[in-house]
Amino acid sequence: MVVVGGGAAGLSAALVLGRARRHVLVVDAGEPRNAPAAHMQGYLSRDGMSPTEFLAEGRREIQRYGVELVRDRAVDVARDDAGEFDVTLESGRTVHARRLVVATGLADELPTVPGVAERFGRDVLHCPYCHGWEVRDQAFGVLATSAMSVHQALMVTQWSKDVSLFLHTVAESELSDEDLRHLAAAGVNVVPGEVAALVVSDDRLTGVRLADGSEHERSVVFVAPRAVPRTGLLEQLGADLEETPFGVYAAVDEAGRTSVPGVWAAGNAVGFSEQVINAAALGYRAGAMINGDLLFADIASGG
Repeated sequence: MVVVGGGAAGLSAALVLGRARRHVLVVDAGEPRNAPAAHMQGYLSRDGMSPTEFLAEGRREIQRYGVELVRDRAVDVARDDAGEFDVTLESGRTVHARRLVVATGLADELPTVPGVAERFGRDVLHCPYCHGWEVRDQAFGVLATSAMSVHQALMVTQWSKDVSLFLHTVAESELSDEDLRHLAAAGVNVVPGEVAALVVSDDRLTGVRLADGSEHERSVVFVAPRAVPRTGLLEQLGADLEETPFGVYAAVDEAGRTSVPGVWAAGNAVGFSEQVINAAALGYRAGAMINGDLLFADIASGG
């Protein structure tokens, strides 16, 4: 078994398979999506834990069951005549797998506004469920990059009643009458004009500067990154992908099976909004289903 991806989904799948006495290799490129965050929230019993420590503990757990983990990158994969897989790593090593889990996640492509990338995961945030409690009742800004930003602005009013929606690249004419009614009802201040930069003082976000030079005091800014799913291996195998409002992801069934026999996908490889706890659950399910799949394949072949 090869698991590509060493985040919550990949490690969870590897844990289940290791405990089922399967030989498992985890290929981890070391690029977790939540690396900019100091803490992760909403994971029962792990609320507030450092993502770095969470992954370190996961690696320790899988190694207790003989799972091999390598820091490398899978760059190529091919399916052989037996329906199994040869995975080529960046280091030049090629490994063989009867079944494959793709848990390669996604990358967040941030708006190119000075200060956004530098502050991301601190006081520039994207998910109120992940960070809203920690910044509650502060002055929020929402950087609009599409009409969907209206939804984000409405959502964050659950954590603060001082919310300004900076239209940035969205024209006022793109907001529907219903959008404007909802924003007004929720008390969201709509600020037209392009954002030039975030204002930072003493390593703290203090405001938003518009292209016209005006500044608006804000302590927190929410953004909507463009999700870039890492689908390269799945595309090489010819797996079906599906278009969503948040990007193109692997098409999977309820167990995580892709359209390619023997290949499962889990975590942010299958959707934008899978939090750590969801990703771990999807990895667990994939691991259990793969073990059963192999068990009955061996019985059918007399092995």
